[in-house]
Amino acid sequence: MCDTFVVVKPGRVLFGKNSDRDPNEAQALSWVQEQTHAPGAKLQCTWTVIPQVEHTYATLLCRPFWMWGAETGINEHGVVIGNEAIFAHESFEEDGLLGMDLVRLGLERGNTAQAAKDIICELIERHGQGGRCSYEKAGFSYHNSFLIADASEAWLVEAAGRHVASKQITDGVYAISNSISLPELASRSDKIRTWIASASNRRGRVQCLAADVNDVHSAMDVLRDHGSEDGLPRFSRHNGAMSAPCMHAGGWLAASQTVSSLVSELTPIVQQHWVTGTAAPCLSVFRPVSVRQARDVGMPTGTPDESLWWRFEFVHRALLSAELPLREQYLAERLSTQERMLAAAVDDAWLIADDWLLRWREKLRPLASTDPRPKFLQRYWCKMEAQAKAGSLLPWRGP
Repeated sequence: MCDTFVVVKPGRVLFGKNSDRDPNEAQALSWVQEQTHAPGAKLQCTWTVIPQVEHTYATLLCRPFWMWGAETGINEHGVVIGNEAIFAHESFEEDGLLGMDLVRLGLERGNTAQAAKDIICELIERHGQGGRCSYEKAGFSYHNSFLIADASEAWLVEAAGRHVASKQITDGVYAISNSISLPELASRSDKIRTWIASASNRRGRVQCLAADVNDVHSAMDVLRDHGSEDGLPRFSRHNGAMSAPCMHAGGWLAASQTVSSLVSELTPIVQQHWVTGTAAPCLSVFRPVSVRQARDVGMPTGTPDESLWWRFEFVHRALLSAELPLREQYLAERLSTQERMLAAAVDDAWLIADDWLLRWREKLRPLASTDPRPKFLQRYWCKMEAQAKAGSLLPWRGP
């Protein structure tokens, strides 16, 4: 599951996305340089091979560590794309493209939002959608919607099988949250799976919150929202905390965790991009990034390692079982740290974030507390911890 929004204003566009996936599916930050390819070259996507184009643009991708494609990303021309799962009564292609593959292809080949939209639509119509979408769930596949933006406009693309619809967004707010929103595809919607995902609740919440977005800071606040008066996640046994944009896994029927987040502010002159590179934006800080300046964050795997994603995951999981006073202390410091980063130069912001993460890893390492969570959540996360530590024993290890 995911939540993505765009705010189109005169002279600038704001974009935000939470990537919600399996709790142990680490998400990598990958910088890919522009490249020239030989005539007739072929491209291996996650599950299928397609013709390569002559030139591909430089990109920064937020992608599940085992996939070729990306959940979201930006390119050298200031195009940003995010995709969402949508549920429809259409069959999948055995050798189709993943929605994540289409995000990366749109970024590598499109120098404007409209160009990327046209490329994604053409690829869906030519190759279809299909293939395993989940790290842990063998049978989980889905159709896709996309928000595509540059400094002047945004486009929505929704696709059920090879049926594609699109809409130009030139002003105002638009949010997508795992539900079909265009009338051309409404009759194809799988309403039961859409309901299980709490799609309409989340879309309404994000649409409302995004109406007040005016900068990257307020965009971050949308992605950190739990939809509750006390600011804490609201859990249900069937789908965990899936009713608000900042998701926390824990349901027996559906369990998604926000594993990475991105916000962008796009203008014709300057673009700002901030990513967490880590799970749980409510607990994370957003770091400034650019396509041209790669950062050494490590390449995560399915098992705890020294990548940025897994280093923060220790903090995330320790805080899940922490008592409220410690969580409040942590959140106050996280807020002040983010404020300092927003005011700092880019390199200084990374140093501030690294120092903050190191201090809290050391502070939480000896922690032993009474777990205040419901028993079903404790059992769920014990299972996730066991799977993470024995990641190589999982039946699924990537392509």
